[in-house]
Amino acid sequence: MSANKGWWAPPEGEDSVSEKFLRKTRESPLVPIGLGGCLMVAAYRIYRLKARGSTKMSIHLIHTRVAAQACAVGAIMLGAVYTMYRDCIKRTAQDAGEK
Repeated sequence: MSANKGWWAPPEGEDSVSEKFLRKTRESPLVPIGLGGCLMVAAYRIYRLKARGSTKMSIHLIHTRVAAQACAVGAIMLGAVYTMYRDCIKRTAQDAGEK
């Protein structure tokens, strides 16, 4: 019985996980930025957990969630605005320049 040593490798023509991740990051760079901001806010708020004062734990966690979501949604909004700018305004300017 021979073990197939290449069983974990992707089939030919398909990208590996890291190549796929890098390609998707190049296509939409604001997604990892939003995720990083979300994680940074959550880490900071958890770090500051002991200094919350008289605030209840549930309120502190709700504020942490809202701040982290704001980073993610903000990155998504920036991406949408940039895409609209790139698709609509730049093309209109290029079309006007060609005429």
